[in-house]
Amino acid sequence: MYIRTGAIVAATLVLGACSTPFNNPAETSQTRQIPEVVAAMAARDQDLQSARLVPEDSCYWYLHAGPVETTLVPLRSSRGNPICAAPAV
Repeated sequence: MYIRTGAIVAATLVLGACSTPFNNPAETSQTRQIPEVVAAMAARDQDLQSARLVPEDSCYWYLHAGPVETTLVPLRSSRGNPICAAPAV
């Protein structure tokens, strides 16, 4: 039991160390503006200036600057749901 838990913790630490930080200011300044409809749906306290549509999941994400690191976080509506684009038909 302890070996399995230790292996999971070790794998999490190894994979976490391989992540790429999203704190490149040039990257955020080159993003396109999000549509006004998306901005109107977004809950408060989210950085709409850094929001962008991610093609892999067709959802909007923004850069959240936390006390330790800056990471991409899903843009959420006031009800807490992720804001995604409608699939192309």
